[in-house]
Amino acid sequence: MTVDSSPETRTPVPQQSLSTAAARNLATTTKSIPQMQEITSRWLLRMLPWVETEGGAYRVNRRLRHTVGDGRIEFVQEGATVRVIPGELGELALLRGLEDPDVLTALAERCTQHDFAVGEVLAERGSPADRIHLIAHGRISQTSAGKYGEESTVAMLADGEHFAASATLLDPDARHDCTFTAQTAGTLLTLTRSDFAAVQAAAPQLQRHVDEFCSRSRQRQNKHGEAEIAVSAGHVGEAELPGTFVDYEVKPREYELSLAQTVLRIHTRVADLYNGPMNQTEQQLRLTVEALRERQEHELVNNREFGLLHNADFKQRIQPRSGPPTPDDMDDLLCRRRGTRLFLAHPRTIAAIGRGFNAYGLHPDHVDLGGQQVPAWRGVPILPCNKIPISREQTSSIIAMRTGEDSQGVIGLRQTGLADEYEPGLSVRFMGINEQAIISYLVTTYFSAAVLLPDALGVLENVQIAPQPH
Repeated sequence: MTVDSSPETRTPVPQQSLSTAAARNLATTTKSIPQMQEITSRWLLRMLPWVETEGGAYRVNRRLRHTVGDGRIEFVQEGATVRVIPGELGELALLRGLEDPDVLTALAERCTQHDFAVGEVLAERGSPADRIHLIAHGRISQTSAGKYGEESTVAMLADGEHFAASATLLDPDARHDCTFTAQTAGTLLTLTRSDFAAVQAAAPQLQRHVDEFCSRSRQRQNKHGEAEIAVSAGHVGEAELPGTFVDYEVKPREYELSLAQTVLRIHTRVADLYNGPMNQTEQQLRLTVEALRERQEHELVNNREFGLLHNADFKQRIQPRSGPPTPDDMDDLLCRRRGTRLFLAHPRTIAAIGRGFNAYGLHPDHVDLGGQQVPAWRGVPILPCNKIPISREQTSSIIAMRTGEDSQGVIGLRQTGLADEYEPGLSVRFMGINEQAIISYLVTTYFSAAVLLPDALGVLENVQIAPQPH
């Protein structure tokens, strides 16, 4: 005889004990506090030395510098045609401070477009320099002769930069002291000396501006562009000593504290009835403060007024030699300042740095930072910061900083001792209860950042971070 043991005919076994599903109704559940994926390591907030800023503003007094313009120039593109924005010509040393729109427009209209190919020599060392070149798009290498005649790379130039000194437009005997070669295809605009002279002859205001520029250029300066302090050394006898004084900037920059704010709302029913085992108000406030701190770090990196990426001096912005970051690029960034304290890069950029080092058979060092091992180059830690943007072309930036007031570096600004202060520089103020029985709290943090000297902050721009095909 066969027994049918199919599921349809099997006799169900009666339950002999309490099920786990029912038992859970009487059991105490162990719960975690609310989790939040947005929280990052926030190394920038941890590494910046914070300076107390009374009155909500911080003034950076510097020795007088004869600033003659070295800024980036912006363009507009209409199909294949590229034009320079007239007002952007004021970033050239010769035209800095010229605010006559008619003159700038006349000069912009005389700029001619040139599309170049990979490997094209755009200007050769020793050749006559009769025009200034404005790079609308592309990467150009600047090379010079070494001690024994070999070619050595001086710099990499990219979008918005220019080459040939502004004095080229005034000096008929000017010659190029470097060779400029296209590393990629691109576009540049040129303004010739003859076109500049034609506008100058028709615009007396431009002639006056040029005369003032030449007068400023004759003032004695040191290599940093600061007013020279006359000092005599090595003399004997009763030589007449030079008299001097240290001149200051007449209009020093002031950094005003910015803020990040939000209003936290909690229903009284929730605050009264659902506070065990965790306090709902405390947890809501904890997560709100975390979000506010994340936004604070984002602003310190990206804000157009005081953010690090926008406040790096143009002379401290460099381009990679080939695209992906290499040890040579990191050295170029490191050598531009004394006492570099840290590098900041997006985590994907740090991965690209590792690949670039491996291609050279090198491996980043590791240093101990507060008990945590972090990658480093030449003993300088490379710290992650996901607030540094990545472009659609998969390029990003690497920031290098010297920090601290004593080192004349980058500092964070904040004011403590606020009313209802919850953390240093962050306050939580009770705003009342509305007619819907909702409690409101105003959560505010005040902050900014200041760059005390231009060389305290440097940026390696347009770093390719996508893995390269083999």
